[in-house]
Amino acid sequence: MKHRILIIEDERIMRITLEDTLRAAGYEVSSVEKGTEGVRAFKQDRYSLVVTDVRLPDIDGLEVLRMMKEADDNAQVILMTAFGTIKDAVDAMKLGAFDYITKPFSLEEFRLIVKRALELREIREENIRLRMHLTECYSYPNIIGESREMQRIFEFIGRVAKTDSTVLITGESGTGKELIASTIHYQSNRGERPLIKLNCAALPESLIESELFGYEKGAFTGAARRKPGRFELADGGTIFLDEVGDIPLPTQAKLLRVLQDGSFERLGGTETLTVDVRVIAATNRDLERDVKKGRFREDLFYRLNVIPVHVPPLRKRREDIPLLVDHFLGRFNSRFGKETRFSSEALKALMAYDFPGNVREIENIVERCVALADGDVIDADELPGHIRRPGKDLSHRVTLSEVTAEAEKEHILRILKTTKGNKTMAAEILGISRKTLWEKMNNYGIKS
Repeated sequence: MKHRILIIEDERIMRITLEDTLRAAGYEVSSVEKGTEGVRAFKQDRYSLVVTDVRLPDIDGLEVLRMMKEADDNAQVILMTAFGTIKDAVDAMKLGAFDYITKPFSLEEFRLIVKRALELREIREENIRLRMHLTECYSYPNIIGESREMQRIFEFIGRVAKTDSTVLITGESGTGKELIASTIHYQSNRGERPLIKLNCAALPESLIESELFGYEKGAFTGAARRKPGRFELADGGTIFLDEVGDIPLPTQAKLLRVLQDGSFERLGGTETLTVDVRVIAATNRDLERDVKKGRFREDLFYRLNVIPVHVPPLRKRREDIPLLVDHFLGRFNSRFGKETRFSSEALKALMAYDFPGNVREIENIVERCVALADGDVIDADELPGHIRRPGKDLSHRVTLSEVTAEAEKEHILRILKTTKGNKTMAAEILGISRKTLWEKMNNYGIKS
C-alpha cells in the first residue's frame, strides 16, 4: 500500500514543487492551503505523514501539530519555515514533530527526511502489531484446559499478573511452565517492557553467572568487550529463570542479592548496578528437598517462593487431553494442508496414556501422526507403539517387551532433547549412571 502524504502550504509554487517531488518518489499526495483545512482533512482521512508550513493564513503550524497530535498521538508531522528560530524548533519537538526544517532546503534533503519519517512510522506500526500478537498469543485461550486444576491457574494468572511479586512455577517437564510465565508477563503492567528468558539447565555452571549478570572486558580469557547480563537487559521488565534449581550455589548468593535489593556487579567489575526487574522462576525439581540436601539455598528458596503455583501433569487432568489434541490437530492440519482427525479408538488410547512428557509430548505425537497420515482418519494402530493398547488385531505383533523398549527409547530421546544433548545431566534426570545411559543409547541406535 502506498503511503499517503498531506501537504499544508499556502505558497502555490512551493506546494506544487513538493507535490511533484513526492509523487515522483511514489507517494500519494494531497494538499491544502490553510491549517484548518489540513486538520479537517487529517481527521477525515488516513495519512501516513503531514508536511506543514509554520506560517499559514489562519493558524500556525505549531497549532496544526498540536491539534493533529490530539486527534492521533501517532501522527507524523514535519514542519517547514522560512523564519526558523531555535525556540520554534524546540517547541515543535516538544509537541512531537518528527522534524523541523528551514527554507530554503534541497529537495534531496526533503526526500530523505520524508523517507526517515515514514520508516519510523512503519516501525511503530509493526511494534503495535507485534504487541497485539503477543497479547493474543499469551492470553488465556492459548493455555488449554477446562479441568478444575487449570481453572485455578487461570484465576491465579489474573490475580498475580497485577502485582510485581516474584513467582515460582513448579511442575514436570513439558507442562507449560514457560507459557504461563509469558502470559503473566504480557498480562501485567510490564507487558510492553522486555521479557528476558534464561534456561539455567542448558548452560554449563561456569557460564551461568556471566549470563545472568554480564561481564567486563578482560574479566576472563576471551572477554574482548563488556557484555550486559540478562538482568540488565530485563530492566523495567521481567526475567524468566527456567530450571532455576540448576543454578550453582555460588551464583545463588548473587541471585539472592538481586532479589533483595535489585543490585549486582558484572563479572570482573566493581561498579554496582541497580535494576527494576520482576523475577518469574520455574523448576521441575523439588526445591524443598534440595534445600534439605544442601543443594539449594534456603533463603533463596523463600525469596523465590513468594507466590507459588504448581502446574499438574496431564495424568492428573485427563479431561484436558481431548482439548489439547484438538488444539494441536488444528495447528498441524493447517501447517500440512490436511483435514485429519483421530478415530474414537485412537482417542481412547490417547486418553489412557499417562504422557510423561505432558503437553510437549502430545504436541509431538499429534504432529507425527498428522504428518504421516495417509487418509483423513488416524486410527489407533497409527499411534506410536508405546501408546496404543494391544487388541485382538495387534496382540500377535506387539509384545510387552517391544512396547517397553520403545517407551524407554522415546523417553531417553525426550530427556536428551530437554538437556540439549548433555548426557551427564540426562543420566541424573533418568536416575542412571552415565555409562548405563551410553550403553542404552548404543543399543537403541541413538546418536550422540
